[in-house]
Amino acid sequence: MSILIKNGQVVLLDKIIKADILIEGSRIKKIAPVIETIAEEIIDAKDKMIMAGFVDMHAHLRDPGFLYKEDIASGIKSAAAGGFTSIACMPNTDPVIDNEAIVKYILAKAAEIGTVKVYPIACITKGMKGAELAEIGKLKEAGAIAFSDDGRPVENAMLMKNALSYAKSHDALLISHCEDMSLAGGGFVNEGFNSTIAGLKGICRSSEEVMVSRDIILAEHTNSRVHIAHVSTEGSVALIKEAKYRGVKVTAETCPHYFSATDEEITSFNTFAKINPPLRTAHDLDAIIKGLKDGTIDAIATDHAPHSLDEKRQEFGYAPFGTIGFESAFAISYTHLVDEGHINLSHLSRLLSYTPAKILGLNAGEIKEGELADIVIVDILHQYSIDACTFKSKARNCIFDGWKVKGKVLTTIINGEIV
Repeated sequence: MSILIKNGQVVLLDKIIKADILIEGSRIKKIAPVIETIAEEIIDAKDKMIMAGFVDMHAHLRDPGFLYKEDIASGIKSAAAGGFTSIACMPNTDPVIDNEAIVKYILAKAAEIGTVKVYPIACITKGMKGAELAEIGKLKEAGAIAFSDDGRPVENAMLMKNALSYAKSHDALLISHCEDMSLAGGGFVNEGFNSTIAGLKGICRSSEEVMVSRDIILAEHTNSRVHIAHVSTEGSVALIKEAKYRGVKVTAETCPHYFSATDEEITSFNTFAKINPPLRTAHDLDAIIKGLKDGTIDAIATDHAPHSLDEKRQEFGYAPFGTIGFESAFAISYTHLVDEGHINLSHLSRLLSYTPAKILGLNAGEIKEGELADIVIVDILHQYSIDACTFKSKARNCIFDGWKVKGKVLTTIINGEIV
């Protein structure tokens, strides 16, 4: 199939140009100021922005085991609607992704459905129990893109040190869920003024920062790569920045809710705002934005975490952690980062596409002649209110439901096909 995208503004890594894009088959054939040719599909992108397809390096598809929350099919539809062309799914399924059969199941099911590319993240430890290393080499050979015990930290420091060394020998990436469970103490929200007002048990910021510090030290000691997931505190940003200055092989991500929302959200007892790590203060939010601006934080990931409404509409302490994020990520990121003047659109494209792809070792995230045609067309002038009831996801637990935003995904193209 051939597609000609006309009259759009093409967002490159360092600039924006007015150009047409010709797609033939699965690849970008030509980018030029004007392309006059016959194509099977012509898209008029006048006044629209053409970006590289988004790459989400941290999502939950709940398949296998929790299909009432989400499954690979519904997750793929939701991701495509949000402009994501590649997603990496976390291993806290049932059974967890700690063996080759589950990796191959996810890859086969995603391939059968087609469209969005799904990359399984396997467990660091068997059963995600933190006692014994999973077979990282075999899991990577089966198709695992990275390794994490997301939802739980690897609490034993020696085991994490061994995991980093073993992963290095297989050129594998470890993604660390940084949380000291003893310091978290079974809390629900950020420990501070608002947790006191609401009467909800708090989680201190040091529960994150202690583990960020530990894993940075271990990565430096073993000369291994480590990726810090869902950074939420000012202290974590400072630790990562200083480690990068020293040359430690550390990368980091944050999520849209950490640069757009604060723990003010919990004062209304909205369980959609129950997220782990918890929403922090305005001071932390500012630090996260600064970390995105100066390159301390490399990527934006959604941490898409679907739950049923019955689960979320419980007393705050009993509701599960998490918010969905595929279909709101671009709008929240554009509104709170670009429209507010913190970064430009090329920088946002790097955060959502190019850098997460490079961290995961994927050939994606850039609009370039000869590359795969993974493209998203967006309208940055479109203003609207987010309505989770219209989402393609099975879940509706979106913290941003009802928020007014700018920036809407109009068309997602994957491997040269409009999906």
